[in-house]
Amino acid sequence: MSGFFEKADKIKPAFDITYKIVLIICKVLLIVDILITTMSVIGRYIPFIPDPAWSEEIVLTCMSYMAVLAAALAIRRGAHIRMTAFDRYLPKGLLLFLDILADLCVLGLAVIMIVVGWKYASGLGAKGTYVSMPKVSRFWMYFPVPVAGVAMVLFEIETIYSHIRKIFVKEEEA
Repeated sequence: MSGFFEKADKIKPAFDITYKIVLIICKVLLIVDILITTMSVIGRYIPFIPDPAWSEEIVLTCMSYMAVLAAALAIRRGAHIRMTAFDRYLPKGLLLFLDILADLCVLGLAVIMIVVGWKYASGLGAKGTYVSMPKVSRFWMYFPVPVAGVAMVLFEIETIYSHIRKIFVKEEEA
């Protein structure tokens, strides 16, 4: 059985690369957000610096991407808010079972995010446009939900795999 886990462990670099790509996307979006917001605020007080009408909608769209992608990143790091008050009182086997159950529930949520998010993005979002940019589809406003769902599925699969690995591979062997 440990042979299977040795082969499966070779996929870990793909998860590392995915994590880094999503993290870089979040960083770039944050920089874009800061630059546009700075330009918009300064443009209100200094006449020769433009205050574009589209700045608020772009900033909000970037923030929605960052919020859901950062939530996906938190899954991989185990950084979500969790109820751990009783963890020290529960048997380790039960705790592992509850962790797997919670991760399966989050995996289900991620699948729902992909399906429903894509339906909204391609349906409702594709029909409308940004108020200040009539040529840009609102698809981009709804698109972060399915994108984050895909990232969440990938990171949840890795997390569930690591829990299952703990069951079959003892710490001394790893």
